[in-house]
Amino acid sequence: MSQPLVPAQIVLAEDRTPYSPAYDDVYHTVSGGLGQARHVFLAGNGLPARWAGRERFTVMETGFGLGLNFLATWDAWRSDPQRSGRLHFVSVEKHPFTAEDLARLHAAWPELAPLADELRRHWPALVPGIHRLHLDGGRVVLTLIFGDALDVLPQLSAAADTFFLDGFSPTNNPDLWSPAVFAQLARLAAPGATLATWSVNGKVRRGLEDAGFVLDRRPGFGGKREMLAGHRADAPAPAAAPHQKALVIGAGVAGTSVAERLAARGWTVTVVDEADGPGQRASGNRAGVFRPLPSLDDNRLARITRAGFLYGRHHLARLAEAGHPVRWAPTGVLHLARDDKQAAKMRAVVEAHGYPTDYLRFADRDEAAKLARWPVEQGGWWFPQGGWLQPPTLCAANLAAGGERVTTLFGRRLAKLERRDDSWIALDENGAEIARAPVMVLANGVGIRAIPEATSLPVRPARGQVSHLPATPGSAPEVVVCRGGYVSPEVDGIRCAGATFIADDDSTELREAEHRENLDKLDGILPGFSAPFDPTSLDGRVGFRPASPDRLPMVGAVPAVRTAERTTPLAEIPRQPGLFAATGFGARGLVWASLVGELLASQLNGDPLPLEQDLVDAMDPARYLLKPPRPGAGGDE
Repeated sequence: MSQPLVPAQIVLAEDRTPYSPAYDDVYHTVSGGLGQARHVFLAGNGLPARWAGRERFTVMETGFGLGLNFLATWDAWRSDPQRSGRLHFVSVEKHPFTAEDLARLHAAWPELAPLADELRRHWPALVPGIHRLHLDGGRVVLTLIFGDALDVLPQLSAAADTFFLDGFSPTNNPDLWSPAVFAQLARLAAPGATLATWSVNGKVRRGLEDAGFVLDRRPGFGGKREMLAGHRADAPAPAAAPHQKALVIGAGVAGTSVAERLAARGWTVTVVDEADGPGQRASGNRAGVFRPLPSLDDNRLARITRAGFLYGRHHLARLAEAGHPVRWAPTGVLHLARDDKQAAKMRAVVEAHGYPTDYLRFADRDEAAKLARWPVEQGGWWFPQGGWLQPPTLCAANLAAGGERVTTLFGRRLAKLERRDDSWIALDENGAEIARAPVMVLANGVGIRAIPEATSLPVRPARGQVSHLPATPGSAPEVVVCRGGYVSPEVDGIRCAGATFIADDDSTELREAEHRENLDKLDGILPGFSAPFDPTSLDGRVGFRPASPDRLPMVGAVPAVRTAERTTPLAEIPRQPGLFAATGFGARGLVWASLVGELLASQLNGDPLPLEQDLVDAMDPARYLLKPPRPGAGGDE
């Protein structure tokens, strides 16, 4: 279980430098934080010269603090005509500041104001985990890890070219300068990686040397006579260039999210779908629910939906800024309890994790009724930043954002795969070639079941029927309300209610019985709300979700075997070369999709991953080879 975050508090020492009472230390020297950032961390690591001409350069920092080292690095990178194509900056922070406090602190450096403003506009919610922010038009990628370095560093997957060691002093914060941390830095170091720090503490020097770094002392900054610089003894190795060309099967939220994230990295992507446009199958509903799903033990489902929700919000904002707005509304999502017992559990979740109230809070029955504008039987969770989202518009926006790097082939049905000359070839039912690429991503929902190369994936089709209820603008509820099912606000004269979830049923017709089931769910959410509606005359929509046995997506390289010894490490299971999957989203496609796209694109491109390794492993398609099948699949909640 993740520990609740304790935000940093602004305290200024007598000389006006920011000070941490928790560690009895200042955030930067009285001589100036920006000067220290440039002298110790940039110059100490040979920057900007070392990133010149590189496609990608990765900096890793221990202790984000005020973000001053990041802003100084970003500023130097922007000012350098020989800069790398992309700058990754990965930083750990146990006690992050709020955006409001950062604004007060950043005012001391007006020369960095445009960058600091952009950083704060995208500043994440203060909740544990990895937060990925795309800044400067996507050319600067900030990966913030909120948590204790001893816990989170072992879960990182990255290859750092440079380390900034900038925690509080080794005397006051010894854990951040411990052999355990230095061992993780060595694991995360790319060949020839360098480091720099203002500390010349003897234990620090010995610990870094024991971890394999070669050190030398250099003139320090301000009042410090010396600083340390170091490097890995191994020589830098030229990075293997990724294929840069991919074929994505499926133009739903999964496939278009992967395509957009690859295109943003300069890849050429072909998207193939048998429908005549994007978002026509499982991603075709008028309005879907967009919110996370917490738990008391902060389990994998809770952590991944939290990460997916927060990254998805960031992705929606960036699409809008780029001129590709998605049709969605952050109306808030009210998730009602079934009974008193569940209400107590939901309240306990909020109290145990101490989440910011703009992310999640508990609303009692009276407040819940006001939020829903309808009498309700219980209170429940209120997600102020959640809402409804129209999936086809997300698919279209992703493709539009990909621009010329994305080619779409609609009305083409994949019937067979063929591997030839290090490429995957998509063939239609007549054996004619549709397209080919070295990398193929199967994001075709339940259609993946017909692909022999992917038969090791236990994808089950889950029929879902949504009922369309006539509605007038401004009618209640104007927020999304859930409890065993969901009901949306009015969208174009229709309110969506549902949905059924029936495994292994491939019938496409609308059923009165399922309309009745949806209306029963609706009455459980908003008592009496279904009275005006006749289930014999309702319209609706049927879709088929690709469900997984453990309710988590299947994301990553497709196994090349159908069985494996249960003790086999995931990384050692043979994989189909160049064949990947993004499926098994079940009823949570909207909260998974954008993050899954970023995760798979990061894996394919060799970038730092946007999720902890245990969560990446939890979504690995090969996981089912290592455990017995688990009956059942996820439902609408």
